[in-house]
Amino acid sequence: MFKLPYRISGFMQNVENNTVYHDTIRALLTAGGLLFLTIAVGSVGFMVIEGYRFVDAVYMTVITMATVGFREVIPLTDAGKIFTVFLIIFSLGLFGYVITQVTRIVFEGVLHQSYKAYQLRKKIVKLEDHVIVCGFGRNGYQACVELAEHGEKFVIIEKRDHVVSRILEDPELLYVQGDASSEEVLDAAQIRKARALITALPNDADNMFVVLTAAEMNPSLKIISRASDFRSDTKLRRAGATNVIMPDRIGGQRMAKLVTQPDVVEFIEYILLQRSNEVQLMEINCSKMAVTNYKKTIRELKLREKSGANLVGIKTAEGAYLFNPSPDIEITPADKLFVLGSPAQIEQFEVILSGNHQTVNG
Repeated sequence: MFKLPYRISGFMQNVENNTVYHDTIRALLTAGGLLFLTIAVGSVGFMVIEGYRFVDAVYMTVITMATVGFREVIPLTDAGKIFTVFLIIFSLGLFGYVITQVTRIVFEGVLHQSYKAYQLRKKIVKLEDHVIVCGFGRNGYQACVELAEHGEKFVIIEKRDHVVSRILEDPELLYVQGDASSEEVLDAAQIRKARALITALPNDADNMFVVLTAAEMNPSLKIISRASDFRSDTKLRRAGATNVIMPDRIGGQRMAKLVTQPDVVEFIEYILLQRSNEVQLMEINCSKMAVTNYKKTIRELKLREKSGANLVGIKTAEGAYLFNPSPDIEITPADKLFVLGSPAQIEQFEVILSGNHQTVNG
């Protein structure tokens, strides 16, 4: 299993764990309350019937309930003996209940597991702007690796027990066990506050149900779906998928490219998949573009000279892609820019675009 660069823990299914925790606490409080009440009633009884002092009454009540066989503090009257008989009968059942609950909690670790699940449930409720990954097979696993490498918060949804056992090997993974097409399970993963959803289930029909449910619950959600059949592409997009990925087709294209253009493939993969911070290909939204930069061309903005980053492409408001854009093209607030450079260069690029011409370090 891979280790994530940020600390975040896993939890069992939401409602069930929450209920188990509260049931355990309720059982403990009930047992403790009954024990305290019995001692109080027994103490009062001995004080009223036999005239014992408070300490003697409590002592007599405890040794009677524990059936340890010690002698009475003061010889009992007939009324005291009858009271003691009823106290012993009631105490036997109470002690059995208390011992059962304590044994279950201590030896089975119920309280620890329940408390951990409850705390983890509280953590996931606070998540916002995260990614939900449905399915932890080969594709889902790789998606989680990449998300972790980029510092993204994510939640895994998986219903298969043997796969969940693999997830449990890494205590830093956050997951919900259940059917990803279920509204209750998606709600447990906080879909209404999520930024994106990746459904990587092996069956196209299952992915279709997940996409339909997710799109209905969060219309602004970015949904990326896996598909095996070429005919599923259009159907998934109609259902609400933003992008559809077919691993078999991508794999075949990559193998062919490695034959015809091996260095190009390796160069692009280095940019997109490398783990260092030497170079990044980032998407920059121009919505925060300064008013003073409106209707200015790439040449007039001098983005390359001032930042050192390269503008390699533009996605226009109409959805058209411009590769290696001409210096005479005007950048608008509706555009999205694809910039290649180091993190510092890209940060400086954004500073210039927003109208602040100071350097990042300045």
